[in-house]
Amino acid sequence: MTTFASGTDTLTRDALTVLQPGFTGTTAPDWLLRRLGEGLASVGLFGRNIASAEQLSVLTAQLRAERDDVLVAVDEEGGDVTRLEVRTGSSFPGNHALGAVNDVDLTRDVAAELGRRLAACGVNLNWAPSADVNSNAANPVIGVRSFGAEPGLVARHTAAYVTGLQSAGVAACTKHFPGHGDTAVDSHHALPRIDVPAEVLSERELAPFRAAIAAGTRAVMSAHILVPALDPDRPATLSHRILTELLRRELGYDGLIVTDGMEMRAIADTYGIERGSVLAIAAGADAICVGGGLADDETVRRLRDALVSAVRSGALPEARLAEAADRVRSLARWTTTAKAARPQPDADTEVGLRAARRALRLTGADTFTPLTDPPYVAALSPVANIAVGDETPWGVAAELFRLLPGTETGTFSGEDAGLATLAAAGPRRIVAVVRDEHRHPWMAAALDSILRTRPDTVVIEMGLPQAPPRGTLHIATHGAARVCGRAAAEIIAGA
Repeated sequence: MTTFASGTDTLTRDALTVLQPGFTGTTAPDWLLRRLGEGLASVGLFGRNIASAEQLSVLTAQLRAERDDVLVAVDEEGGDVTRLEVRTGSSFPGNHALGAVNDVDLTRDVAAELGRRLAACGVNLNWAPSADVNSNAANPVIGVRSFGAEPGLVARHTAAYVTGLQSAGVAACTKHFPGHGDTAVDSHHALPRIDVPAEVLSERELAPFRAAIAAGTRAVMSAHILVPALDPDRPATLSHRILTELLRRELGYDGLIVTDGMEMRAIADTYGIERGSVLAIAAGADAICVGGGLADDETVRRLRDALVSAVRSGALPEARLAEAADRVRSLARWTTTAKAARPQPDADTEVGLRAARRALRLTGADTFTPLTDPPYVAALSPVANIAVGDETPWGVAAELFRLLPGTETGTFSGEDAGLATLAAAGPRRIVAVVRDEHRHPWMAAALDSILRTRPDTVVIEMGLPQAPPRGTLHIATHGAARVCGRAAAEIIAGA
């Protein structure tokens, strides 16, 4: 492919403006700073880019020294999907815990505090909240990232989250349009398909997005899913019918449309990232998210040149690319104005823990006596999905060790997990920690084995609480954030 000019002409600048690339490392590489000077308007951050709040502040200042209105985006949902606290676990419970509490004021307060922390570090666009209605309990990628399975509840909390986040001057990016909740396939790995009538989609999937639009969400992220009732041929990210006719015209949305990561296999393996990016902009998207997996200058160059070539060949109207770039710049102006106009809210550092405590659901608590001796914590650990990642610690062992020094722990999986747990625990009281027991037969079998021999075992479900509660005490945390583990540990130790 031809490499185009240095980035000074309008067409090339517009092509750079619509990209949201990532990079590796905790300081901005020279190539990224150069692209910002040539027209790049957004940068996406991931866990690999963040070591601490102080380091993140230095990084965002480095980016703004090159371009003061740059959009700095991050995938910070709180709960299981955290980038700010990727190495420690989140100070905020995720959506499912907030939905379990079902207090929209609390959801707004949590989002406002999260937004305050993002803004303090120089982040002004958050790829959150997830507005997906998790109607399929077997969903491998949404799960506790959703507020719940009831459209009205998800709509109320999505709106509250948008309001809270944006009150701190951080733009919300409501995702994954038109709804990723009724899927049994992870779009990081393949192209999911939702086969329900348009009427069901309107009443179920679209309700939270209507609420988000009414609440003023500044961005919406598209999903890499095929929805035949809306478009039988192309996934939502590449569908003019879904992005332009439905989202823009029928739902009246006029903010920024961002794609989900274009290197995800649902797009990369079917269309390729260059063609996929051209088709996405033509369909109505305004910003191309790429960088979770591909995070280098070559990727930026390839996508820039693909967009420029498409305009020059007539495959992509130049006016559509210009419109997309204008929407990116418009959002950048909003973040600058919002930061200047809004005094930073007072810190509420304990709001996440309060929410996590309120989200607990206990079975057997009336007969349970808190532990006084250090237990053995067995984490029955599934493979994490890509959105959550495997960098972030989860569970209750660290918090129980703080309350009951001497607590020991081990991680188990597979068909021998139950027997291995019993052997490792010895005479200690067992605390078995699971995550989506209902989706993992080996996990359910391990619990069967443990409870047959040790019926006094405490069971903590840190995923979707779909399996019947069991154990001498069963705690459903509705998520695996660090504060969820702390709240559960407090119950076990009677703290």
